[in-house]
Amino acid sequence: MSSPASPEEVAFGRSGSHWDAVPLDDAARRSTSAVGPWTETSGAATASSAYAIASSGLTKQFRSGQLAVDGVDLAVPAGCVYGFLGPNGSGKTTTIRMLLGLITPTSGSHAMLGFPMPGGLADALPRVGSLVEGPAFHPHLSGAENLARLDAADRTADRRTVDERIDAALDRVGLLAAADKHYRAYSLGMKQRLAIATSLLRRRELVILDEPTNGLDPQGTREVRALIRKIAADGTTVFVSSHLLAEVEQVCTHVGVMATGKLVFQGTLEQLRGGQPGRVLIRTPQPELAAKILGGLGLAGVQESGNEVSAELGDMRPEEVCERLVLGGVPVAGLETPRRSLEDEFVHLTGEGFDVG
Repeated sequence: MSSPASPEEVAFGRSGSHWDAVPLDDAARRSTSAVGPWTETSGAATASSAYAIASSGLTKQFRSGQLAVDGVDLAVPAGCVYGFLGPNGSGKTTTIRMLLGLITPTSGSHAMLGFPMPGGLADALPRVGSLVEGPAFHPHLSGAENLARLDAADRTADRRTVDERIDAALDRVGLLAAADKHYRAYSLGMKQRLAIATSLLRRRELVILDEPTNGLDPQGTREVRALIRKIAADGTTVFVSSHLLAEVEQVCTHVGVMATGKLVFQGTLEQLRGGQPGRVLIRTPQPELAAKILGGLGLAGVQESGNEVSAELGDMRPEEVCERLVLGGVPVAGLETPRRSLEDEFVHLTGEGFDVG
């Protein structure tokens, strides 16, 4: 397999008798159908260990005709905290359910932890913890008793270590002191942390959390964010879906943005912040003359608003623009190079507003 530039910049396509990683722009122009990141060796498929989750063309169309997920190509680097961000109804939960084998894709392929799906489900799922739309707990049972009931449903769990594993999971989410307290006495934040504990009853290489802070008050939200950081610090890959910008900004290293079933961006947070073209903003009492000079310099997107004029910088340096304006007779009262906020960038990508949380 050829070496990709980075996990965020590659897709996968057929090349001879194996699957090669190629740049996204090039892959988009290929006529061959894309398939997941694995090589074929003597008829067996082995996924790249560089990715905790990888998909190609993952699509789900329901019987009603609704196209819920449309050709999603995920590349989730192992060891990262990946924020799967999008407005409600953008296809996030449907994608997660396909990844976990809860529903069958209409087309496309994916792999988890190096195992092509669906054939590798039995090997992958014991290594994956997940919280999708929240488990149901018995209010009259304690936190530990609820975890024991859920653990008993796992046919692969070691019954000899159940008490030890429950204590470890509760300790990891900060609930060991409340292990014997009835669930109905838990706060909202404690209830959500207990839900996350269900995904930590054994050592996991990947944890998938679907809207883990949904419905929580600010204190509960902070508790869950701190827990996600703690899980990631242990080397576990965390894939967390959300419609809250603050959640993604504060805990995630990588992000994928969904809009109407499509993955419209994928990369690091820094790549997202730096994705928009740089602009220059000039304050001057002669905005019309300034706009004329900026246009003459070949700068695109010239806009006037009161005593302010802005344009895309392109390859020009801000100090060069200032020099040209002054030489052209424009009195420059101020010059800056603002960038769109992360919220503005999401709106630009999706055409929808987000809850900044």
